[in-house]
Amino acid sequence: MKRWQFWLGVAISAYFLYSVFSVLNFSEFWSAVRQANYWWILPGVGVYFLGVWVRAWRWHYLLRPVKQVPTSTMFPIVTIGYMGNNIYPARAGELLRAYVLKRREGVSISASLATIIVERVYDGVVMLAFIFINLSELSRLTDFVIPLGSLELSIQSIALWGSLAFFGALLVFLLAAMFPTSTDRLVTRVVARIVPERLRARLLDLTRRFLGGLESLRSPQEALMVFLTSVVIWLLETGKYWFVMHAFNFKVGFFGLMLMNGVVNLATTIPSAPGYWGTFDLPGIEVLKAYGVNPEVAAGYTLTLHIALLVPITLLGAYFLWKEGLRWGEALEKAGVEA
Repeated sequence: MKRWQFWLGVAISAYFLYSVFSVLNFSEFWSAVRQANYWWILPGVGVYFLGVWVRAWRWHYLLRPVKQVPTSTMFPIVTIGYMGNNIYPARAGELLRAYVLKRREGVSISASLATIIVERVYDGVVMLAFIFINLSELSRLTDFVIPLGSLELSIQSIALWGSLAFFGALLVFLLAAMFPTSTDRLVTRVVARIVPERLRARLLDLTRRFLGGLESLRSPQEALMVFLTSVVIWLLETGKYWFVMHAFNFKVGFFGLMLMNGVVNLATTIPSAPGYWGTFDLPGIEVLKAYGVNPEVAAGYTLTLHIALLVPITLLGAYFLWKEGLRWGEALEKAGVEA
């Protein structure tokens, strides 16, 4: 990791967390946290890991044209990747899981990364769908903004820029998958013009492996299956939001929690410290406040939910990494070299 990227993420997280805690009444916040019924977290964790299993199936499905790898093999690798995202900056866990898959199954890192990027694009599209499906909710939340000092980030701007980014990326990937020969010719011409000759062969080889990872999107049926699987994944994660909500003294409908899920996960695309501290919490609290939830209760719930999302998958991923016989720093360093 470049050091400036790490410290930039830490600074952004610190600013978001300051925006959270600078306006809280700490006695009310502590009362909300102390009175919560944390047994509700247990079924939430169960639903979340069911979603992780579906993620492993989706990755297996995307990789089928490259190599058939069972979902049972994918599951521990996926948990290793999510652990890496929680402890390393810049979502380096994605590179880590691509490396572990290569180590286990011989799948090239570039092909794996292609499928992982496709996953992320579909996740972004589903998050936007969660926002747009709640248009009736948004009609009464028109004043909802995320306060950042003198700046304010509106839900409309999140939806607009997110739509441009994710739908644009999805269109590019679908076109590249459906017209591989034309895409290869275009990439070859571009590389020949702008890349030094000594690097061309290596870059073209990586690009073709990457394009090979997009083969699962070559038919509308395949693309639809990936989208529907992504919807199931994020509905299950919203289920965790719903269970943890019952630990606290407030009620928001499931569609409202879908909206919260969409907003916070789009906001976590902003650079931040490992674990998405601040960029997850501030948007989540502001969504709940827009529904009339007490700010201190909203903060207690969102921070508890954040910890419940991070800790179990991180511990399980660390266990599976240990079973692989890899140390954290060593594994990431090797992944960067082999990529």
